[in-house]
Amino acid sequence: MKTHIKLGRKSALLLGTTILLVTTALSGCSGNSNNGGTAAGTAEPGTPTESSDPGTSTGIDHSKPLTITVFDNAANYQGEQTGWYGKLLKDKFNITLNILAPQVAGDQLYKTRSASGDLGDLLIIENSQLEELIPAGMIMDLTDMIKNTEHLSQYVDNHFKPFNVAFEKQNPDGKIYALPAFTADTSPTTFSEELPYSSPIMPWDYYKGIGAPKLNNLNDLMTALKDMQAKYPKTPDGKPIVPITLWKDWDGGSMENVRWLSNWYGYEQPNGTTTIQLNAKGDIVPIVDDNSMYKKILQFYYDANKMGLVDPDSPSQDWNKVSEKLTNKQVLLLWYSWQRGFYNTIERGNQGDGNVAVPIGDTHLIQNSDAYFGNGRVFAIGSKAKEPERIMELMDWMSSPEGLRYYTNGFEGFNYEKTPDGKFKLTEVGQTAFQENTPVPAEYGGGGYQDGQSKVNSMIMSDFVTDPETKEFYNSTYWASTIEANKTALTTDWQKTYDATTPTEYYTKNNMIDIVPNINTSLGSDSSDVKNKRSQISDYVKNTSWKMIFAKDQAEFDQLWTKLKSDVEGLGWNDVFAVDKERAEKIVKMRADAVANK
Repeated sequence: MKTHIKLGRKSALLLGTTILLVTTALSGCSGNSNNGGTAAGTAEPGTPTESSDPGTSTGIDHSKPLTITVFDNAANYQGEQTGWYGKLLKDKFNITLNILAPQVAGDQLYKTRSASGDLGDLLIIENSQLEELIPAGMIMDLTDMIKNTEHLSQYVDNHFKPFNVAFEKQNPDGKIYALPAFTADTSPTTFSEELPYSSPIMPWDYYKGIGAPKLNNLNDLMTALKDMQAKYPKTPDGKPIVPITLWKDWDGGSMENVRWLSNWYGYEQPNGTTTIQLNAKGDIVPIVDDNSMYKKILQFYYDANKMGLVDPDSPSQDWNKVSEKLTNKQVLLLWYSWQRGFYNTIERGNQGDGNVAVPIGDTHLIQNSDAYFGNGRVFAIGSKAKEPERIMELMDWMSSPEGLRYYTNGFEGFNYEKTPDGKFKLTEVGQTAFQENTPVPAEYGGGGYQDGQSKVNSMIMSDFVTDPETKEFYNSTYWASTIEANKTALTTDWQKTYDATTPTEYYTKNNMIDIVPNINTSLGSDSSDVKNKRSQISDYVKNTSWKMIFAKDQAEFDQLWTKLKSDVEGLGWNDVFAVDKERAEKIVKMRADAVANK
């Protein structure tokens, strides 16, 4: 999961008590990081009118049904988009989405389809894949088509063109081949979120229930988790509560659950690399270094498992199973900001119940700024796509006020409603529709609300774009009405305890966070030799990492680590590391330039 799910403004008084409509895989990622509603004055939700029919202004014929094959690295679901979002697209565009998801089907899906010369119609892919597919002639040139769009054309000069021009080796003419995903319209150095993307998060009532002990380090964290586990072994309906739960299906070049906890101690793994970690000062550390943060977090998980804190389902479960546990409040330690949205509601917040940030004294987070140029994935159209003008029309609508409202917040009148001052507020249904999978009326597609959300699981323009009607972000978490509603017992208790308005403020004023410019650019594609070596090394690192966490004793843990360091050398480690080091050095320079030009 590589995707950052962007959440909101520093000024928001939220602390995770709100309704976070999760669109993660990711992020992926991810995620980072959200579903949208109808524009004011339109008809009933899901009922397109003549004036809202995009065909009336574009001249595009929608009379024939079109199935779009979506190759989607962000998706956690494979198959036809159904439910309310599927019906919406069918009614509005006569389009059906057939989603192909490597996170479900496996990495071989990309290799097989790219080898055939046809990855799909609508592509949501990594930057590194884009660099391979442009010279292979598998990506359509969007330069002329995007000029005629109503909404996407607004973002060409400041967002899409700079991103595409950076791929100078593959794109010497500066054409627009792809639209970066989750693009924010703030600034290249702004950080808008009230909670860092990855930080320690726990149930506030359980944490207070064991006396809210001060956490100085990871050993203190494990002790607190053990105490909570003892006091709160099961949910009220008898489901087992686990302190830490892990999952494999998001693993990329290394173990993803290790990657993101490394951020707590100032080291990130930049997208496009697999062998290194990088800090805010520009230090580049191999993940197999004995002093790497990667090894430190592996040791933490091993120690936690020896204490009985790691979910025994971890080696076999996938993300979908984890999300069920989050919804049921069966997990004590969370680390993605958006994970709060599976359980937190305003009603629970009023009872002091919900997942919130619980800082650990020796952490020093690294946090990327808003994704002004996107987040490492792109939307593109396959060169063999039929009726590409209809796909472009769909992407343009997805980035329109109407499309963003549907994707981010659901239906006006169902999930949210207009206030007398012309802004929006969540309805009672909207406050819990995601968590409770609230039934949707049959005329809008039926089924559960969460089940029917967009399975594309990604956006071109993110919910960090300002809605022109309300002058607020599309993300309902940061609406003035939501902020006011979230002044709950949970929020005020947290603020009093930590003497801060938000976790970001707490981390900032205590010098516990480094915010670095979010760099999303061409880092170069691997040669076939490096690609093969990277694949072998990545598989070995991931498999060994899991074995180390569940090692029978410290001696086996150490033995596995020693063998890992030795074996990856024979798999071509030095060649892959050299490529990653060069990419990291480019990121370091671009960050310095971004700060200098601030």
